[in-house]
Amino acid sequence: MAKTATFGVMHVITAFTVTYAMTGSMAVAGVVTFVEPIVNTVMHYFFDKYWDHPRVEAARQAIARTVRSTPSTSMQREGPGAGHAAGA
Repeated sequence: MAKTATFGVMHVITAFTVTYAMTGSMAVAGVVTFVEPIVNTVMHYFFDKYWDHPRVEAARQAIARTVRSTPSTSMQREGPGAGHAAGA
């Protein structure tokens, strides 16, 4: 729980700092800092709700098949260990 709480505090500080750096406004930074987690929580609810939907599951499986069947271009071109000095 301590790790989660610490990450939450770090997230709030980061959101405030980045928004303030971009806008120069303490008010805007404050609003964004507290609105963003609320929006993120609502979005996460819908993400979780639809993650196991049959159409989403089918899409994830299709993507996984595509990724597995597509060889890496760097591995094809250079082979494993390319870019490493011999004996290094």
